[in-house]
Amino acid sequence: MTVGETPEINAQMRAGAPFKIVLFADLHFGESAWTDWGPLQDVNSSRVMSTVLDDEAPDLVIYLGDVITANNIAIANASLYWDQAISPTRARGIPWASVFGNHDDAAFEWPLEWFSSPGIPQLHCPTEANSSYSGEEECDFRGTPRLELMKKEIDHNVLSHSKKGPEDLWPSISNYVLNVSSSHDPNIAVAYLYFLDSGGGSYPQVISSAQAEWFLHKAQEINPDSRVPEIVFWHIPSKAYEKVAPKSAIKRPCVGSINTESVAAQEAETGIMDILVSRSSVKAVFVGHNHGLDWCCPYQRLWLCYARHSGYGGYGDWARGARILEITEKPFSLKSWIRMEDGAVHSQVTLTT
Repeated sequence: MTVGETPEINAQMRAGAPFKIVLFADLHFGESAWTDWGPLQDVNSSRVMSTVLDDEAPDLVIYLGDVITANNIAIANASLYWDQAISPTRARGIPWASVFGNHDDAAFEWPLEWFSSPGIPQLHCPTEANSSYSGEEECDFRGTPRLELMKKEIDHNVLSHSKKGPEDLWPSISNYVLNVSSSHDPNIAVAYLYFLDSGGGSYPQVISSAQAEWFLHKAQEINPDSRVPEIVFWHIPSKAYEKVAPKSAIKRPCVGSINTESVAAQEAETGIMDILVSRSSVKAVFVGHNHGLDWCCPYQRLWLCYARHSGYGGYGDWARGARILEITEKPFSLKSWIRMEDGAVHSQVTLTT
């Protein structure tokens, strides 16, 4: 199978082998960047990614939002931290795609320790290893907007499959489609991967009705008879996740290992879930955002799944790992499991019947 933008083909996988995807969620690079703690967590997060990538040897990596903690990054060029986050994947020559989370372009928040005794923030950046400033120059704390982050990723990385998305959408940046194509014939699609920007940061936390309409039109254009399976990725869970969430322990038909917090859903439901459940081709939705949840649960004719908190940044002390997806061509199947930092594997589930 191959993966590429529709209809172009950009990467080749081993003929006859399943197509494997690793999801890295909530890495939170750059968090508390001005402290000793913050940079150490970035090192730990890189270790998690390196271990999972070496254990699984995927064909594609998906960065499922909150790649960085922009509200903690003290420099305008958040792309420095974004670049660190994708470096373990890039170093191994693995293609990747990214979708935005609520922290990736959040407004900068002044740390309390940066305030002087009169209550006025410092005028100069503190010196730090990851800063492009010397400590003597004035800082620009506006942060780096989504569009600039995506543009820099695309322009400087030939392995990136990320796309800016149609300009008339709102939220507008990470809305695009990739196709996984047959190794026997690149013109035959095995699966379509849809990416949606679920907002947050400089946007409300929502998948808008315009995005839902875009998804429907795109799906009808490239998959009019719903013959090709479709898999969907965004960061913040929809309100449908609240409906299927396990009440306490995770029991069949749900599959997972941690269920330690309530679903933090989008602010509103504007139609995307109605469209997804109406299409027999949609097999599963994958999100991040809740660090203490890693379950998959059925919802009508599809599955709603969490990834696994992959980064040492962000809240929670649960063990880190990543969700793995495996697509088989003939017959089509979508399987998933979680690979932990220590190499353990758990929560295996087949998401197709």
